[in-house]
Amino acid sequence: MPAADPARDIAYRRFRFPADLGLGTADGVVAGADGLTIGATTGRRDHTDPHSGVTSGYETASWTSPAVPVGFPVEEIVPSWTGDTPAGGWLRVELRGWVGKQPGTAWYDLGHWAADESSLHRSSVPGQADPDARVAVDTLVVAGTAVTGWQLRVTLFRRAGAADGPVLRTLGAVAAAATPPTTGAGPTPAAPAAGAGPAPAAPAAGAGPAPAAPAAGAGPAPAAPAARGRVLDVPRYAQRLHAGGETRWGGGGDSWCSPTSVSMVLDFWGAGPTPDRYAWVDPPGHRPVVVHAARHCYDHAYAGAGNWAFNTAYAGRHGVDAFVTRLRGLAEAERFVAAGIPLIVSAAFTRGQVPGLDYDTRGHLMVLVGFTAEGDPVLNDPYAPDDDGVRRTVPRAPFETAWQGGSGGIAYVIRPESVPLPPPPRQANW
Repeated sequence: MPAADPARDIAYRRFRFPADLGLGTADGVVAGADGLTIGATTGRRDHTDPHSGVTSGYETASWTSPAVPVGFPVEEIVPSWTGDTPAGGWLRVELRGWVGKQPGTAWYDLGHWAADESSLHRSSVPGQADPDARVAVDTLVVAGTAVTGWQLRVTLFRRAGAADGPVLRTLGAVAAAATPPTTGAGPTPAAPAAGAGPAPAAPAAGAGPAPAAPAAGAGPAPAAPAARGRVLDVPRYAQRLHAGGETRWGGGGDSWCSPTSVSMVLDFWGAGPTPDRYAWVDPPGHRPVVVHAARHCYDHAYAGAGNWAFNTAYAGRHGVDAFVTRLRGLAEAERFVAAGIPLIVSAAFTRGQVPGLDYDTRGHLMVLVGFTAEGDPVLNDPYAPDDDGVRRTVPRAPFETAWQGGSGGIAYVIRPESVPLPPPPRQANW
């Protein structure tokens, strides 16, 4: 797998609501106090939850983004969003590619999302593929069309007659040209790796041609010397302490790397759910907040808790900003650590490829908490037998290869709005 290419074509764009309402097309949505809500409904639909068989009637409204040109041929697009849904409400997120100044693909369904299971079973939508593109759980993988932009549409569903409906706070996507060769096949469940359990999320198989030529203006990320020798005090949570306990929502401790990592970062910011929110976990076991996170990140179609967008949507319900992007390498990651922001990163590797990580995985999430003075990454790796074993320092070059080659540099960015993001590069990917 190739090392990081600091000039690789990656572009991220996000819309914030209610401020950006007028940038797109509103069909029944209005500006609420903290996001978009249903104003005058524009339709009524019956929807059958395929995971429960229950059919319910809903009132709907939608917001469609403008077309977002990215300036290079796109191979993968990963959307993410934040919002909330009361009982009886949910969000449908759709994505299509653009070619030049017109739509270039059909609309694809990138998720039916709800905060809990009181409305429907949160899920990706399998079985979407045509000559232009296919959906790999949380990622649109472009096939035969020279896509150069994207467009998102979110439909808000409110149970007919309900007083309250869903809220959409942010919506965005990261588009990337060809990613490095991968070991996985979308974030579809991998065969259990020796140690890592089912892959939480890995990029699409056959990611396409070699990395694109450097984009005009992308430029390498400047060094962030303030990150060298800095380790953020992120709490250490071991997912494997849940092995043999609660096995719903994706298999328990051997596969809960993503919600465990999100829980660590939320608690680092003092933003995790309060005990009354996870008092339902009975027996409470080792750390009930992780069980709570796994349940509320769980994708009922993927049958796992590693859907990238579902994890950041869960985080966003806790008063923090959260989104999925791709970084070009550890030089960009250093800028976040220098700003005091830990990152959740997705890597794939075989036993011995990254010294200090002695297991195989086709996709594993962990928290990048800092760097040694020499620039080696310091991790909170939840795949540990106990909390004391979570903190690991690994050599820079092989880890960067495992991250870039394993997921194309996927990272969850989770931080309070009061903590500024570092300045983005010229080809902005955050």
